[in-house]
Amino acid sequence: MKTRRFFSLFFTLLLLLQLTAPARAAQDDIGDWDVEARAALLIDPDTEEVLYARNIHERLYPASLTKIMTCLLVLEAIDAGDLSMDSVLTASELAISLIPPDGSNAGIKPGEELTVENLLYCIMLSSANEGCNILAEAVSGSIDAFVEAMNAKAEALGCEDTQFANTNGLPDESHYTTAWDLYLITKAARAYPDFMTLAGTASYEVPATNLSEARKLRTTNNLISGWYTTGYLYRGANGIKTGTTSSAGYCLAASATRNGRSLLSVVLGAERVTLEDGTILTKSFTETIKLFDWGFNNFSRQIILRADELVGEVAVTLSQEQNSVKVHPAQEIERLIPDDMDPAKDIERSITWNAESVEAPVERGQVLGQITLRHQNGAVYATVDLLADEDVSASRLLIFQRDLLEFLHKPYLWAGLGGAVGLVVLVVILRAVLKARRRRYRRKGSRPRRPSGGYRGR
Repeated sequence: MKTRRFFSLFFTLLLLLQLTAPARAAQDDIGDWDVEARAALLIDPDTEEVLYARNIHERLYPASLTKIMTCLLVLEAIDAGDLSMDSVLTASELAISLIPPDGSNAGIKPGEELTVENLLYCIMLSSANEGCNILAEAVSGSIDAFVEAMNAKAEALGCEDTQFANTNGLPDESHYTTAWDLYLITKAARAYPDFMTLAGTASYEVPATNLSEARKLRTTNNLISGWYTTGYLYRGANGIKTGTTSSAGYCLAASATRNGRSLLSVVLGAERVTLEDGTILTKSFTETIKLFDWGFNNFSRQIILRADELVGEVAVTLSQEQNSVKVHPAQEIERLIPDDMDPAKDIERSITWNAESVEAPVERGQVLGQITLRHQNGAVYATVDLLADEDVSASRLLIFQRDLLEFLHKPYLWAGLGGAVGLVVLVVILRAVLKARRRRYRRKGSRPRRPSGGYRGR
């Protein structure tokens, strides 16, 4: 029995030793690549994996890429039931007068009646500036109120470096955004099926109106149409919007799909150059093509972590069945990675445990830690919970020993015991003192008494 008590106490003491593992900070810096533009972004819109980034948070003029936000707010109003594609709008004098004659337009006249759908095609294909103002007045009651709604929506989407001053992107010092913020806006717009229909249409005919004959609209996106310029058609391209001003340069937000994979790019501040042979190159298109080719030809989707993979184990206490439990990832991770990358060598794995050990009982699927996968350059691919692979039952005896030891280490318990011991000692001392005094008084009371008087007897 003494031996059994010794081991029970020994194991109980061991259960008190637990250490907490520190968590690691993550970083996601992406290196530059040779793109001839002030800012550029290439991203997988399905997984939001950034393949290339250059100056994506630099504030720049967006030109007519602004119309992506205008289109988004109109589609939201349609979705809310405030408008419909068939709603007929009348162009106001103000909406037309605010547009300079040399800016892109669809030739809409004051008092002309067009449907919302016709106006959306006007702004997305031929980049009609007056069409944005007409739609703005219909959605918000005034152009100023619509611009306020644009800024509110940008903030709600997480755009930290965007400020709109007008509905169409005409030059204004207080009108700016970034490649990253434009991606966030485009991502929100792509959630509406009508947006990609509009953005991916090469040509459209606006029916005759009360003030105009039928209009033939053609997209300014040369990736999907060679009407204006040849040499830029791109296989798989399906939108989205061009933009050009002298201050913004040549800008393009574009998307393409190939072999089931999608890519989205944003190029800002590109130039138009004339080669020695007289060929004119618009760099917003050439650099977008370069990005798409690089993304489609050098990346593939691969599984870098399997859900059934046992990646480690955690020590288990309070169980007599086993002293550890294996863990597996909570989900499978598939990422778009360079073809020349070896996931086993080039992807680092770091595990952070919630604790160095876990007390039984342990349930299958219980979260015991996290695993982080990152490239050698520091880019994080994913952080996934690690789950217990099986159930582990607890020992009632070990739990009792743990609870007993915890109870014995309670401060108030020892304070109470100390007080009790002190009280006992005090009582013993007092009793000893009282007993000694009683003995002394007894000795004094037992002395022989002298007889009184002088008579001593015969």
